[in-house]
Amino acid sequence: MAEISEILLIALVILAFLLLLGGVGIYVLVKLGKKAAVKAREATTRITTHVNAMGSGEAAEIERLRLDLRREMTLTRQAVDQAQRQGWGLGDLPRIMADLTKHVDTHDEQLAMFAQQQRVSSYVDHVTLDRLRQHQATLTATCARIRTGLLNDQVHHTASGIADLTSRTDLEIEARRRDPDPLDEIDDLYRRTVEERRNEP
Repeated sequence: MAEISEILLIALVILAFLLLLGGVGIYVLVKLGKKAAVKAREATTRITTHVNAMGSGEAAEIERLRLDLRREMTLTRQAVDQAQRQGWGLGDLPRIMADLTKHVDTHDEQLAMFAQQQRVSSYVDHVTLDRLRQHQATLTATCARIRTGLLNDQVHHTASGIADLTSRTDLEIEARRRDPDPLDEIDDLYRRTVEERRNEP
């Protein structure tokens, strides 16, 4: 009787362990599924934007503006991330980047809405389109200014490093140079004197 209860207890423990493993597995699969769904939605949006940008007309131009702005933001984020990895003092730039990202996302939504309206309606709201273009130019210029500033910092850091390397190299070469041997100098002076006497008429 005791053996049967021990066997049942072991079986129940194994069953509970398997149920726990199954629950964890299902949880992980659901998490992965949600992430995959978000990635698929983002990829679908990007592909749709690229396809719509290939057309002609106002809607296609707006989609091209969206692609240009995304490219500008990607380049700017990469420049800021690289500067952070290299340990540069960025000051308030990370907070500015957060604000810029927020404004770019809002502008992108506005462009998407305008492009969608243009695809279904023949009416063109030129005033709104001009304002969207102005906002696009301002945001793009801001991204370019951030990248230019970071590149100038990088060039300055590199110039300082190169100058330091040059001076250290000069010092090392000077330290390794042999002092001239006075006997060699006397020998050289004697040789030149003899040659000059031979050349005299």
